[in-house]
Amino acid sequence: MKKYLFVALAALTLSGCLSRPPAPDQPQPPVTVEPVTPQPPVEQPQPPTSEPVPQPPKIQQLDWLGSVQPLVNQMLKADGVSAGSVLLLDSVKNNTNGSLQTAKATSALHKALASNSTFSVVPEAQLASAKQTLGLSSDDSLGSRSKAIGLARIVSAQYVLYSDVSGDVKSPTLDMQLMLVQTGEIVWSGNGAVKR
Repeated sequence: MKKYLFVALAALTLSGCLSRPPAPDQPQPPVTVEPVTPQPPVEQPQPPTSEPVPQPPKIQQLDWLGSVQPLVNQMLKADGVSAGSVLLLDSVKNNTNGSLQTAKATSALHKALASNSTFSVVPEAQLASAKQTLGLSSDDSLGSRSKAIGLARIVSAQYVLYSDVSGDVKSPTLDMQLMLVQTGEIVWSGNGAVKR
């Protein structure tokens, strides 16, 4: 143990000798100053040029009212349609190869049928309530005929109007079918090109 203490004491003594400042009577070595040469400015890397953000495809402006009105006029003159009947208007379905604003088409159908004297259209609020009774969401398009017939019976409608848009999205075709709720018979059908 004494050996370790002696070695530690010797190490401290020797290290203290090296770090002592020089005595005032000893000459100091001259300090050399090197000139600093200016460095050329470092170029900041330019941010990479970003590619332009592609524009989303423009939604086609279609003349839904002008497209559905001739078909509605044909339907109202069809044989076998009883005046004063209640009509359930199903929402228009999109069966094209692209995206269409079918809600506008359904709205156009409501406008086209608003002033007719043949049918009384089931109000949208009553339709939403009936869908809730069947456990359907309010935005459920009645994809199956059995859903539509069940819904038509709840709201006491005699007819259901099915509509869908099919074909190429750039030149779609509107198809409509009027079906008798009691028998499931299609009493009228028509189609036409959707106008721009």
